Amino acid sequence: MPYGILIAEDELIERMVLKKTLVKQYGDCCEIYGAANGKEALEIFRKQSVQIAILDIEMPGIKGIDVAEIIRQESEGCCIIFLTAYDRFEYAKRAIRLRAMEYLLKPYSEKELLSVVEEALRWVDKTARAENFPDSPELQTEEPEEYFLAEEQSRLSVMVSMVEEYLRENYWKDISMQDAARAVHYSDAYFSKMFKQQYGVNFTAYLTDFRIEEAKKLLRRPDINIKEIGGRVGYEDPTYFARVFRRVTGQSPTEYRMSQIL
Repeated sequence: MPYGILIAEDELIERMVLKKTLVKQYGDCCEIYGAANGKEALEIFRKQSVQIAILDIEMPGIKGIDVAEIIRQESEGCCIIFLTAYDRFEYAKRAIRLRAMEYLLKPYSEKELLSVVEEALRWVDKTARAENFPDSPELQTEEPEEYFLAEEQSRLSVMVSMVEEYLRENYWKDISMQDAARAVHYSDAYFSKMFKQQYGVNFTAYLTDFRIEEAKKLLRRPDINIKEIGGRVGYEDPTYFARVFRRVTGQSPTEYRMSQIL
């Protein structure tokens, strides 16, 4: 059964571009639904099987943030991704409380978007496995820390050092932005904002690039089986690893290895 992805965006051109991007990338495994406003979004959500909701926070009528409130009341498992041109404190707080997976500030890149959607699909799979196999480890559901500011440059420098150390030691594990934020003792919202400010991309996109760079190093070693490499950089599913690797590099893992040998 294909995944259901809901796009709620009131700007027609943005909605069309977003839908075209997702159909091109995931059309073989996903049903992509478009909504021009919050009312349409809720109608589609209640009529179709939707596992991922991509919502523009500011829309006429029912705002995306309010749609998310209703979706969360009706579905604990739906993965919510916010799109917004407004970097507002109150929105960030509500997004965290709703356990939104990501808060993408416009203009975002296609690379950022696809990284987040891929991560959402992975979490959907993980949730499904947890439901089918109750003895498996549960997803984190604890409430995030209180949002706070500390924007001094020295604090930012410390955060960067801690994040890079955390990634080096944990990139191969099943980690998320929330895990990284807690590891360096920051609230999710503050960490997300500071990370994007420092690196120019969100945590998910950066982690993907970090993993692929590590995979390249391993692929240059002919003594390591390609099937093992995905697992060693955080992708247990070889097919998923190959798909991400090709999207980032334009080559399959095998093609990349051959290009390094020749």
